[in-house]
Amino acid sequence: MFEQTFRNIDDKLWKDAGCSSELDYVEPTSWILFLKHLDDLEKDRADTAELSRKTYTAIITGEYRWEQWAAPKTQEGKTDHNTAMTGDDLIDFVNIKLFLYLKQFKITADHADTIEYKIGEIFIELKNRLQSGYNLREVINLIDELRFRSSTEKHEMSVLYEDKIKNMGNAGRNGGEYYTPRPLIKTVIRVLDPQIGETMYDGARGSMGFLVEGFEYHKRRKNLSTRDMEILQKRTFYGKEKKSLAYIIWIMNMILHGIDAPNILHTNTLAENISDIQEKDRHDIVAANPPIGGKERAEVQQNFPIKTGETAFLFLQHFIKILKAGGRAGVVIKNTFLSNTDNASVSLRKQLLETCTRCWICRAGRSRARA
Repeated sequence: MFEQTFRNIDDKLWKDAGCSSELDYVEPTSWILFLKHLDDLEKDRADTAELSRKTYTAIITGEYRWEQWAAPKTQEGKTDHNTAMTGDDLIDFVNIKLFLYLKQFKITADHADTIEYKIGEIFIELKNRLQSGYNLREVINLIDELRFRSSTEKHEMSVLYEDKIKNMGNAGRNGGEYYTPRPLIKTVIRVLDPQIGETMYDGARGSMGFLVEGFEYHKRRKNLSTRDMEILQKRTFYGKEKKSLAYIIWIMNMILHGIDAPNILHTNTLAENISDIQEKDRHDIVAANPPIGGKERAEVQQNFPIKTGETAFLFLQHFIKILKAGGRAGVVIKNTFLSNTDNASVSLRKQLLETCTRCWICRAGRSRARA
């Protein structure tokens, strides 16, 4: 059912003037999926509170609740077409009222590690790409049929969502930056062998595949305690992403795999001067596939001891600096890294050999280092 629904959603998005490829489809699909998931999450929390005879305070209130603006229902539980907004009314509500309401959560949230803060982070720079309120209504109706309330449903949805991300990579226009082949990710995580209590970090753009696989790797262990799961949920996975689209892809992917409020910051990793990184900022494990071939401005290069415009080389310096002593890293690098004779490549190879007690690099472009 989910697979057919996703195909139907793409068919509706293809008709909209604001969408022209898989790269354009994933953004509206992601934010609408996120709000539907949030509605299901709130229902689960309300049910749990009722069983415990406690009062649940909803995150989304009033006219901004899913059942109010997106999917009003009749007494029979079917979509109430008489009250459901569509056309210009729906577009105006989403663009002018809904997004503004959701953006404010970043300011009003108590902490950055809450789902309220993540709501604000997602919508702070996001724009509704759909131009037709009729197309938006049809997409909402399709997504409203989906359910996220069981582990089986979430698993099936996560698989389909990652297929959609993979299709972005085949759509051109740098879509590949959002997707790293799953076999490569699994291999890196298996070699790194993360343990409960260790933190894992990915500061490069993508679909959060390394952190997702890290979570799945932990879940395959036997006899995880309630405390172990709490550590995995709140104090294990960390990342940074500067692009709005990639950020919501990261968040949605991790949510579908079971992490409701991942520690992902919406910021430019390379804008941070690595000399400012302190011990409290460091992590046990780094796993990432930094963008290759990108170029950074001169002012960004000033944040690094080895000056280069190559984005991947700047990320590599960041990763080395942010590893704890004894930490482990699995980072995808350029396949010409070993043979390049430019100053930055030579200096970086020298730094790896001198600052990492163990380092090996294979011809396929995968590296692993221990600080």
